[in-house]
Amino acid sequence: MFTKILNFKIFNKDKTTLMNYIEDLDKVNIISGNPEVLFNGLNDPVLKENFNNKNSIIIPDGVGTVIASKLLKRPVKEKIAGIDIVREVLIKANLEGKSIYLLGAKEEVVKKCVENIKFEFPYLKVSGFHNGFFDLNNCDDIIESIKRCEPWAIFVAMGSPKQEIFIQKVMDVLNTHIFMGVGCVFYIFAGNLKRAPKWMIFLGLEWLYRVIKEPFRIKRLVSIPKFLLLVVKNKNTISDN
Repeated sequence: MFTKILNFKIFNKDKTTLMNYIEDLDKVNIISGNPEVLFNGLNDPVLKENFNNKNSIIIPDGVGTVIASKLLKRPVKEKIAGIDIVREVLIKANLEGKSIYLLGAKEEVVKKCVENIKFEFPYLKVSGFHNGFFDLNNCDDIIESIKRCEPWAIFVAMGSPKQEIFIQKVMDVLNTHIFMGVGCVFYIFAGNLKRAPKWMIFLGLEWLYRVIKEPFRIKRLVSIPKFLLLVVKNKNTISDN
């Protein structure tokens, strides 16, 4: 069910199997494992601890991660985009009347995101939300507020590694089932950003679309060849569990 890439266990089945798998877990931290995030996790002790936590599941969110799994001859079944899992969680929350909490992005963005989610999923409960501009070392009031809301799922959109640091900080104190760092997802749900056309997603070119729309992202692509080179160098020393 998992492929080990640079000592990180990557979920290697399909999206439906993932949703069924997390159903039986008390708590789960879903991590979008693209090459940049995984590469950063190798040298950041907080990220490394977060990624290897017994409650964490890393999904292959990135064509570079998919390629890496093929290089190791343990291919993942499919690329699983973080935003697709967010949508699956929202669908389930809507069907079962569960509650969610949104944390991150600018105030106007998270408010619009909440508005659009409520419109599309009228039977779920948004138990609370807060923007992502606060001091991680001075946020006990925010944590207490989330604790009182008792959300079934919490989405944290503050970018990596800030969102992972926050999740690591609160996983043991919140009575929440699903934790997920979601990067720019709030901006997409709010309508500020658009996903790539379906044909680009199908061909694994969503990254190219994002670079075209946000040219500043091109410098972040450097992590992909670095990541793949490291995978090749270490493929004979890393084994699956």
